[in-house]
Amino acid sequence: MSKANTHLVSIVVPVYNAARFIDETIKTVLDQTYTNWELLLIDDKSTDESVKLIKLYAAKDNRIKLHSNKQNSGAAISRNKGIDAAKGRYIAFLDADDFWLPTKLEKQVEFMQKQDCAFSFTGYEFANENGKPNGKKVHVPRTITYKQALKNTIIFTSTVMFDVQKITKQLAHMPNIQRGQDTATWWKILKTIDSAYGLDEVLSYYRRTCESLSANKLTALRRTWNLYLNVEKLSLTYSLYCFSVYTFNASKRRI
Repeated sequence: MSKANTHLVSIVVPVYNAARFIDETIKTVLDQTYTNWELLLIDDKSTDESVKLIKLYAAKDNRIKLHSNKQNSGAAISRNKGIDAAKGRYIAFLDADDFWLPTKLEKQVEFMQKQDCAFSFTGYEFANENGKPNGKKVHVPRTITYKQALKNTIIFTSTVMFDVQKITKQLAHMPNIQRGQDTATWWKILKTIDSAYGLDEVLSYYRRTCESLSANKLTALRRTWNLYLNVEKLSLTYSLYCFSVYTFNASKRRI
């Protein structure tokens, strides 16, 4: 095992009725060239075959661990449960319908160590409902600060990795709000560190289903505006300024 492969990575995946995609998501972790990981799948009272499928994999590989919520609680509570259960130095997030390139963990851990950073994220590419990449790649900046992140929600959850020797689990906890918990968390953390570091290489894929494509844009606009006013408590003037730049940046990524 190489030196870069000695640190345990805890991968947190919230699961709710994800039977359609969970098989591919688990396989994308099993296929990683970096092998020192634990996969924490947090089931949020799924009513489909998600739990059954997870248990089949967990029975074959003790790195795969199922945790179950007592009641349906949402993605933030599920991720927080995973964060609390994590044993690794590094915590990575993966949504149940997204997937990674096989070298994602290996390259990102090496990047974290080289940069000696607390928080990193990578480039990604959009994929269709069947998991086929569509060629729309999102490039990320070398670094991003809190003020920059307010105007550019480029940090995609399934690319994020934290070093819990530098960021406490409590700080990494996501607020229990209906939408935008992940973005609110990145902002919260960025207020305590100089910047997050971007690895500008496509290592993750963001799956967008057909039924969600048209709704995603309006939902994202409302979500971000709500975060400015009700979570960050920004002034109306500064919110309008951030929002105008944010919409320009978001439109470039989603065309």
